[in-house]
Amino acid sequence: MVGLVVQKYGGTSVADPDRIKSVADHVAFTKRHGNDVVVVVSAMGKTTDNLLSLANQVSEVHPGREMDMLLTTGERISMSLLCIALAGIGVEAVSFTGSQAGIITDTVHTKAKISEIKGDRVREALAEGKVVVVAGFQGVSTDKEITTLGRGGSDTTAVALAAALNADVCEIYTDVTGIFTADPRIVPQARKLGRLQFEEMLEMAGVGSKVLALRSVEFARNHNVPIHVRSSFTWEHGTWVSDEKSQGDSSMEEPIISGVVHDASESKVTIVGVPDKPGISAALFEGLASSNINVDMIVQNTSKDGLTDISFTVPKADMKVAEDIVSRVASEIGASGVTHNSEIAKVSLVGAGMKTSPGVAAKMFRVLADNNINIHMISTSTIRVSVVISGKDMESAVRSLHTAFGLDSGSAYSAPLPERK
Repeated sequence: MVGLVVQKYGGTSVADPDRIKSVADHVAFTKRHGNDVVVVVSAMGKTTDNLLSLANQVSEVHPGREMDMLLTTGERISMSLLCIALAGIGVEAVSFTGSQAGIITDTVHTKAKISEIKGDRVREALAEGKVVVVAGFQGVSTDKEITTLGRGGSDTTAVALAAALNADVCEIYTDVTGIFTADPRIVPQARKLGRLQFEEMLEMAGVGSKVLALRSVEFARNHNVPIHVRSSFTWEHGTWVSDEKSQGDSSMEEPIISGVVHDASESKVTIVGVPDKPGISAALFEGLASSNINVDMIVQNTSKDGLTDISFTVPKADMKVAEDIVSRVASEIGASGVTHNSEIAKVSLVGAGMKTSPGVAAKMFRVLADNNINIHMISTSTIRVSVVISGKDMESAVRSLHTAFGLDSGSAYSAPLPERK
């Protein structure tokens, strides 16, 4: 296929000079087969972590604007080195920062959202026959300040560019060979999926799958951009994410469950003894929303003697800010107290086949009970069932559910695996 290809390379894919030269060879291969190529790069290896460490060493105070100025340097190193590597093998390339590429964002530092992509300079460079390399994870705000896009920002940059440029495909290169039925580091018998629908990938990303960032999948679905998740270590075909159903399978053979997803990055907060009257929940969650804290699962107990308990989960990274807000609101509304538990994990079953297959939740709960795993919270959608359990039970839950729903491949995954974070 000849067309416009957007390729995104993550930090492990450009971690050192040899990896960058390997990426350059693959970009050149794609270009020489007649495609226009736009490349989006993350910072090299642990560059972002090292920059954060430097910030911590000089101060405990981290102004958002200055953190964005600091962290965006990582991708600038990657993009320029890749262009230098391409020049070395005879491919004309030009690098652009997010602002030079016309990626316009809102004004929220460290968690900006893309509002528009102008892309004029990118189009001009492509028309001149050049490979365009864009720094991921960044843009320029409507206030003309440098911003970063938060977790998974390079994925979002790539898919947003693909949508704005009407690309034929957005290839996301990472350190795994595709999207699996579970994390192969926990379930060695996990299988690589050939194809996923957007709605399934949205649910998987939303409940903790780290392969694709949630916002990037939303962009892809909204603009119908096919995504191909591949490995930059093996270059083999990976997993396609699009609005198409799996090819070659009848609806009878389509699996009910596509994957088991786990997430240990959240904490549970409980407000005890909340007065059961209108406006209480609004006061609590409006305060969290105004601080850009994403609340996930929410459970409110049945009222007893005019009081109830409210539990919800938030990212561990936001826990300190969340706790300050919750404690203040709890005091204002006359609640008895606030507790939190960071030793939890969320385990989810995702699959489009659930829509027409009753009994998935019941079977999930039975499997967990048979393995003596207690459920703290439950959340569902039409194609997902999620539970919060004790963190120590997470791996056992994932493995037992993967086996119970017939997802085991019959052989252990053998490719090299990245370190668990």
